[in-house]
Amino acid sequence: MKRTHILGLIIIALAIGAIMSTVADSSTYVSFTKAELQPDKEFHVVGKLDTDHEIHYDPETNANRFVFHMLDNDNVSREVVFRGSKPQDFERSEQIVITGKMDGSSFDASKILMKCPSKYNSDGNELQEYIAEPNQVQG
Repeated sequence: MKRTHILGLIIIALAIGAIMSTVADSSTYVSFTKAELQPDKEFHVVGKLDTDHEIHYDPETNANRFVFHMLDNDNVSREVVFRGSKPQDFERSEQIVITGKMDGSSFDASKILMKCPSKYNSDGNELQEYIAEPNQVQG
């Protein structure tokens, strides 16, 4: 075999290894029920704000603790704890995607993605995405 063939095979093997490791580490979209089965794994959960429970955010006591309840797509409600500040217009969000892990009966979120009605569209049909990460809010 020529050196170029061997080098090509090595490059292909490295590319396959990189793809396999990316697929193995990527988080998936699940419900709270499925996330509870694997509390050590990070997941994305899609849902909406559960308005039957209060939102707890007291920036004077702890500006980096935001607690709310969310209903997933299976209508299962869980407490969500986010270690960061409350995103702007959170209550107006139509859909929420949280990333994190289950911690007992609550979900420890590391990121929040909100889809809110557009501020610039009078009929409110267009959606805007807001991403909140711990200690940082973008809008």
